[in-house]
Amino acid sequence: MRRPLRRLRPGRTFVVALVPLVLLAAPAASAADGSPVRLPVMPSRLDADDACTGTSAERATSVPWEQQSLQLPRAWQFSAGAGVTVAIVDTGVSTTAPALKGRVTAVGEAGQDCVGHGSFVAGLIAATTTDGVRFAGVAQQARVVAVRGTDARGTATAASVAAGIRAAVDAGAKVIEVSPALERGSAALTSAVEDAVAHDALVVAAAVPDPPAKRSAASASGDVPVPRAYWPAAQEGVLSVVDVDAKGGRPDNALVPRDADLAAPGDGVVGPGPRGSGHYIGSGASFAAGFVAGAAALVRSVHPGLNAAQTASRLVSTAYPDVVPRLDPYAAVTSVGVVERGVGVAPGRGAVPVRLPDDAGAAPTRRAVLFAAGGGVVLLLVVWGAVVVPRGRARGWRAGRVG
Repeated sequence: MRRPLRRLRPGRTFVVALVPLVLLAAPAASAADGSPVRLPVMPSRLDADDACTGTSAERATSVPWEQQSLQLPRAWQFSAGAGVTVAIVDTGVSTTAPALKGRVTAVGEAGQDCVGHGSFVAGLIAATTTDGVRFAGVAQQARVVAVRGTDARGTATAASVAAGIRAAVDAGAKVIEVSPALERGSAALTSAVEDAVAHDALVVAAAVPDPPAKRSAASASGDVPVPRAYWPAAQEGVLSVVDVDAKGGRPDNALVPRDADLAAPGDGVVGPGPRGSGHYIGSGASFAAGFVAGAAALVRSVHPGLNAAQTASRLVSTAYPDVVPRLDPYAAVTSVGVVERGVGVAPGRGAVPVRLPDDAGAAPTRRAVLFAAGGGVVLLLVVWGAVVVPRGRARGWRAGRVG
């Protein structure tokens, strides 16, 4: 699933230079009174001698920036994900996590989450509110299926991810979030994704790997990463998601995908851990994929007649206009007049623009919406007619081949 004009190509990066998000120390979130709260960082994997991720002693009780910028309360007036099962292909999801308790079905040993990453992503997708905490997942009434896409320490291979996707399909998931982003695919991984598509399951995958929790000197050296493909996000039939921060950009030296369908919050986002009621903070495209998977559950709940490809089309066509469209759950749920054909749809056709709250992250999106509503519409229509329509008709809603 790829929109040709939305691609990240060498020499055409879609972000502006921002101050890097350095994760050498626990970043700050906010309490209800606005005072800063230092949250521990959620790792994506653990070294052999690392202890399992424990209980965070800190809680972020105010509404996180990502929840505000996505305008989730507006979308919840129409859908909360009821009747939709979302699978998380990750490190597992703790069945005892308070915010998810009673709604997680684990396949095999996936109910144990030593790393904690899968539980964090599951929280972004489907966590319910708890006393004194205003954090909530995108689709609070969705069911969660936990499947392992990694080993117990968080290391993923093409074989482990393929097995996780197949387990998710067998469990009846209609939305499958895949956190690992691999440098190489495999025939087995390709087959697993094709099986998911055949069973009308929407696969949502991180476009790039998550950054390490502790960045090395090399990663901060200033070298600009070369855009490249990661798997399974680069595969046909997969909705590929890249992460952005509150300003709509990405950290300096962040890995860059060759293709991406959607952008969503993923840098410095708050989520639950595998144990207790405390919170962690994390950064990476896997968390952005979690938000998109949650939004897909909202859409599939309120529009049950849509198939997986049409759901993806609606998410992209109703997104905020940008080089990579930015997720808008409210518009995806409520827009009328959108033509879902499982193929490329003109940006914003039938969309209902939603104004972001007056915070630091809102300005870039407001500018993009104003541009699209003004003189930029003419340019978009010209480019659309000359480039996108012919390509879309020729290839449909499919990713370009890599290599």
